[in-house]
Amino acid sequence: MQQGNSDSSTPPKKSKKPKYSRFTQQELPACKPILTPGWVITSFVAVGIIFIPIGIASLFASEQVVEIVDHYDHECLPPEYLSDPLTFIKNSKTNKTCSRRLTVPKPMKGPVYVYYQLDNFYQNHRRYVKSRSDKQLRSKAAEANTKTCAPEATIGTGDPIVPCGLIAWSLFNDTYGFSLKNKVLPVSKKDIAWKSDQEKKFGSDVYPKNFQSGSLIGGAKLNASIPLSQQEDLIVWMRTAALPTFRKLYGKIEADFEANDVITVVIENNYNTYSFGGKKKLVLSTTSWIGGKNDFLGIAYLCVGGLCLFLAITFILLYVIKPRPLGDPSYLSWNRNAAGQLS
Repeated sequence: MQQGNSDSSTPPKKSKKPKYSRFTQQELPACKPILTPGWVITSFVAVGIIFIPIGIASLFASEQVVEIVDHYDHECLPPEYLSDPLTFIKNSKTNKTCSRRLTVPKPMKGPVYVYYQLDNFYQNHRRYVKSRSDKQLRSKAAEANTKTCAPEATIGTGDPIVPCGLIAWSLFNDTYGFSLKNKVLPVSKKDIAWKSDQEKKFGSDVYPKNFQSGSLIGGAKLNASIPLSQQEDLIVWMRTAALPTFRKLYGKIEADFEANDVITVVIENNYNTYSFGGKKKLVLSTTSWIGGKNDFLGIAYLCVGGLCLFLAITFILLYVIKPRPLGDPSYLSWNRNAAGQLS
């Protein structure tokens, strides 16, 4: 009797078993399609039918783009400096003007976009990417905010550099002048930068100050009387590239070119890519509805579409030659009752 009383007074054991709910047991109503051969084959055929025309259209549009690429960095070296390009590029007294002649392979309808391409230039390097002050670029009130700009943060007297940082300091400074049949072709630099960058990232009250005033000049200089929001060359350059080979928009030529036209380009070969084994190229290009020349997009669509059609045909043959009977759907877990037993 006493033993029975002691048993009844024992507290119940605590259980770690969670309270039952349809949510925790994943028993809520859901769409759970059964992938029958018919559904799988139809899906692959649909993807193939959609992707292959898109791939063909993309390749066709890419082929319509006319592109001229001129690798000029070594071509613009004087013969006596071919074996020592660093001496040439660092000497401020050497003549860095170079003339190139480009033949137009196909008719080019304006506007013709002018790009400079750099190879082996790692703008995505961590220290390089961080060497800037977005607050300083946006507002004059943050002019002294240069703590993230080392080593190009301040000049010897402690005054801040605007814009500060390695990205701005290494601004591309080669220049291009174009002419056709002794007629100068003006290069427009209007609207070459993103509007969002001009309006939100670069302030209209921020002007260059103490920029490229040290003993070591990295690249182009800026006009101190023009606000950063209007210096589109700088804005384009400050949008750093993810890959070591990249193109950036230099300007636009509002003119049409015919096949076999010869464009004369006068280049000021100022930018130092020789010290790190980089390459410089001048690119003239038209555009299409997919943008510039890009065969990869069309090839990717064709490959995916072709693979899907191949798989669809393979499954059809397997289904016809060696069919397998389908199982009973009533045995699927979601066709059972909440207790997990067959009804």
